Amino acid sequence: MPSDLQLKIMNTVHRALLTVSGGHIGNSVMGMASLELTTIGRKSGSARKSMLTAPIIDGDTIVVVASRGGDDTHPAWFLNLRDNPDVEVSLRNGPERPMRATVATPEQRAELWPRVVAAYKGYGDYQKKTTREIPLVLLTPRN
Repeated sequence: MPSDLQLKIMNTVHRALLTVSGGHIGNSVMGMASLELTTIGRKSGSARKSMLTAPIIDGDTIVVVASRGGDDTHPAWFLNLRDNPDVEVSLRNGPERPMRATVATPEQRAELWPRVVAAYKGYGDYQKKTTREIPLVLLTPRN
């Protein structure tokens, strides 16, 4: 599993590629749209930014996967949005939009999970590595 430092380095490199290329390199990864998710730190109260992929985009709803590479612990960004679901999302290096994050219900996850794995087989492999059920998060526009 990647360490916290490795994840921070990957985020920094991804953001730098987007910036240097004017958004041409890094706005999709493995065929999935990339996005920058801004959450509010549950302990610090500070804005925290994470680069993620979106295996499913249905209209205004974006689905992200709290996999952390199949680690047994949830990613920090997931814990943050679980405590404060008001987030900001920049999809494919576009403008930030205010969104609300909700964790998929068991019924929603059952419907979405096969589509997630179809978009990127690695998510299925990540689920096999861990005993926790990897959460799916739905990001929808805030009114």
